[in-house]
Amino acid sequence: MTIKLKFNNTSKSLFLATTRSRVDAYFKEGNISRFANDSMWIKAVIFLSAFCILYTLILANLFNIWIMFLLACLLGMTSAFVGFNICHDAIHGAFSANQKVNKFFSFIFNLVGANPYVWSITHNIVHHTFTNIPGHDEDIEIAPGLIRISNDEPINSLQRYQHWYAFPLYCLASISWVFRKDFKKFFQPKIGEHKTKHPKKEYFNLFFNKGIYYLLFIVAPLIFLDITFWQFIIGFLALHFVQGLTMGLVFQLAHVVEGTEFPVPDSRGHIEEAWAEHQMRTTANFATHNKFAAFFLGGLNRQIEHHLFPKVCHIHYENIGRIIKQTAQEHNIPYIENPTLIGALRSHVKMLKKFGLEAIT
Repeated sequence: MTIKLKFNNTSKSLFLATTRSRVDAYFKEGNISRFANDSMWIKAVIFLSAFCILYTLILANLFNIWIMFLLACLLGMTSAFVGFNICHDAIHGAFSANQKVNKFFSFIFNLVGANPYVWSITHNIVHHTFTNIPGHDEDIEIAPGLIRISNDEPINSLQRYQHWYAFPLYCLASISWVFRKDFKKFFQPKIGEHKTKHPKKEYFNLFFNKGIYYLLFIVAPLIFLDITFWQFIIGFLALHFVQGLTMGLVFQLAHVVEGTEFPVPDSRGHIEEAWAEHQMRTTANFATHNKFAAFFLGGLNRQIEHHLFPKVCHIHYENIGRIIKQTAQEHNIPYIENPTLIGALRSHVKMLKKFGLEAIT
């Protein structure tokens, strides 16, 4: 039986109250909207245009097989960037104050292979509440039995090699989403502690929108491209391997690096700290001063800011990050960050080795 989790002293978190007060003052005193600004809209146009252009170039059938392969890889990476920069904010209700705009951009998530309704449950509700809690946060269940990232998970001898095979497994994240994950999560009786009783329209949306994706990315290429079936399979897999690796790495570097914790509730289901402090101990930033990362990753290299303020557009994370970091220091609360992308990758590999070495005993 799943234990109902509770965070201790949630209403008494002085850190969260102070942080919220200061961030609210930043937006109010500067007369700044929490939602997308002109720079954010420019980003949305750039990424959506790149997505459409790459898809059109592939279907135009104008290039040799090697150029087509490269275009498929670029489309996979661009699909991940569309998800990071546009759909993620929209599903959180952070892109626009107009919920119709958020709903429109949320729908685009279907075109990168994922169901926005299922994501809103697994990510918005479950992951953001029970971050890094084994058995409750299903987002950290990468490949149960194969990847071990906390002391609470069972050990098997294969895991001693997980720092070698983890990255190829990350490549499967996107293709799993397209054919398996959304259906599995949708028909589970519970996701974490959230009971999955869905509106009837979401049953239709799941299958209809998956059908649209299969039509656009499987049927249309097979009809319009002058390629063999095996060439199509290679291109389709290349697209999703690149997309999956991009998505998988960004998530892992935010939650499975040195310094992050994987708290286990006590026998009554209590977590020792308040929710905000829990987020600070289970989440990490990386490459926060890298303009390249900030532009392409949709603020997901600043997961601390995102977890504390998920309804604020990521275009503002750099500015509110200074407030959060200062407040955390004042309250003696960790603000975990890796200065560079390479540093975060090394830290992640060390975590994989650490939990994998226990399988050698």
